[in-house]
Amino acid sequence: MTRLLPLTRFQRVAFNAAHGEGWALYAERLMDELGWFKTPDTRLGFLSMQALRAARVVVDIGLHTDCVIPTGWHGAGEKWNLDLAVTHLMAAGGQDESFAKSEALRYLSMPAQAISYKIGERAWLEARTRARAKHGSSFDRKSWHSAALGLGALGLDQFATEMDAI
Repeated sequence: MTRLLPLTRFQRVAFNAAHGEGWALYAERLMDELGWFKTPDTRLGFLSMQALRAARVVVDIGLHTDCVIPTGWHGAGEKWNLDLAVTHLMAAGGQDESFAKSEALRYLSMPAQAISYKIGERAWLEARTRARAKHGSSFDRKSWHSAALGLGALGLDQFATEMDAI
């Protein structure tokens, strides 16, 4: 069942990073599940971006929580700072210094931004898992995605509630 709701003005003009960027990461993962990354270079590109996103989450958390870098990592025992964040983004994310620095500065100015993307992706994955469990063999991936996208930009709790009602 596809349920397209009229979008509120807020939903038409606003952007919820966790929802929207979560969708982007979810869609990328969906493309992998559907076999779109067939060649070694496209598969490696997908996996390298996954590594960068994991590094972003670690750096984002580290920069804002006064955590120390764990044993076995460059700078172990030190608190996270801009220089160490750049080093980790370069090593784990495969980025050059200029890009890594711009990313680290973005995380310093926008706490939890990188984290919200991954939490959003998780919300999309969990909603789909619940729908598959609820509908079993009658689950229709295309209809489910149409209904989800038809809701517009929602907070993640509201998104989960709406998707569970479908």
